[in-house]
Amino acid sequence: MNSGGEASAIQVRGILLEKFYISGGKPLTGKVSIGGAKNAAVAILPAALLADGPCTIHNLPYIDDVICLADILKEIGAKVNLNKRGEAYVESSTVTQYKASYDMVKQMRASYYLLGVLLGKFGKAEIPLPGGCEIGARPIDQHIKGFEALGANVVIEHGVVKASAKKLIGNEVYLDVVSVGATINIMFAAVKAEGSTTIVNAAKEPHVVDVANFLNSMGANVKGAGTDTIRIKGVDRLNGCEYTIIPDQIEAGTFMVAAAATAGDVVVADVIPKHMESITAKLLEMGIEVIEGDDYIRVRGIQKPRRVNIKTLPYPGFPTDLQQPISVICSIAKGTSIIHESLFDHRFRHVEELRRMGANIKVEDRTAIFEGVDGLSGAPVTATDLRAGAALIIAGLVANGVTEIDNIHFIDRGYERIEEKLTALGADIRRVKDGDKPLKVLLGSSNSAR
Repeated sequence: MNSGGEASAIQVRGILLEKFYISGGKPLTGKVSIGGAKNAAVAILPAALLADGPCTIHNLPYIDDVICLADILKEIGAKVNLNKRGEAYVESSTVTQYKASYDMVKQMRASYYLLGVLLGKFGKAEIPLPGGCEIGARPIDQHIKGFEALGANVVIEHGVVKASAKKLIGNEVYLDVVSVGATINIMFAAVKAEGSTTIVNAAKEPHVVDVANFLNSMGANVKGAGTDTIRIKGVDRLNGCEYTIIPDQIEAGTFMVAAAATAGDVVVADVIPKHMESITAKLLEMGIEVIEGDDYIRVRGIQKPRRVNIKTLPYPGFPTDLQQPISVICSIAKGTSIIHESLFDHRFRHVEELRRMGANIKVEDRTAIFEGVDGLSGAPVTATDLRAGAALIIAGLVANGVTEIDNIHFIDRGYERIEEKLTALGADIRRVKDGDKPLKVLLGSSNSAR
């Protein structure tokens, strides 16, 4: 159960107990290329099972979530060849199972996309309730509502979601809340349903559009993706195709924030600038220089950014996945900054770790109030989820002294070779196995005398 004969990265890193050690205080400079979108990849890879022929997918990020998902597809019978160059070949003709095991599904939230895919392919699916980062309640009630509107019977028994339908029939589905996962899952179930389906109050995120484009490349009829109303006409069959995934909006935003936080000068390349408009707007508001090109964004930071107020919202609003990274800039900005998290309950779990590094932050329910401090200090900290881990890396880059980050398996779920990319920009960051002597390595560097 591995990709290309290699052990799962999650298993390996869990055994090795790897950590990041960062010697901070150095501005990032240079150019970094952004990889494929994680949130698109984890939907497009299972969507390939809907095709009657093989699919070749390019620009996949080689990250733990993608590796895990490839293993799940293999477990249910698909032929999957995934390589480190970001390419995957998926052959679905060998898939005969409509069930996935708990041991695999528990590792990642996006495994719920198998519900819509297998329901659309076989008319039935049995998937354990998914795992993933603990950032608050993320119910799948809107997914179930959509499946039931298409004629499926859905029950949850002993932690397993069981969906079945003699025939899926198109219908109108109104989402009570904007949900990326529900929007995509309903698309998967509807593309081969009889008749037409309309999703009202649909999510508009770039990866929703990318998934729709992938489905259309296979011969689906999906229109309106990127607006709040998506219309789908069911087709009898889908063909194999070749497809390239869009750049990762969140990885791009993470590097933009890292450049700004360290008062650096970084060209973030291979991006779609329009996808980054909400992040760009907030950085400009903080006095940071942002220059856009056709497929790149240059960020030039300043020593003392201005205060800012941020409210996370569905796209095109400020993304919740960048709330934690940008909170590092708020921690060192001049004056009082406020971040309101409108989407998830527990997305300030990183705040306690930032406080260990000297940040002055008060949390009231879903609002965090930042009183800017002169600087942060390196300390041992723990990543509590994927984007919290990214925030702690940025904090370590900013801080004076050495920062030790534990639980970096969360970070590996969503960022490909992040330490290599940061090192190329001048950061002093090391991935260290348990038992090694990282401080000796770090303190021998030119950046350590600080």
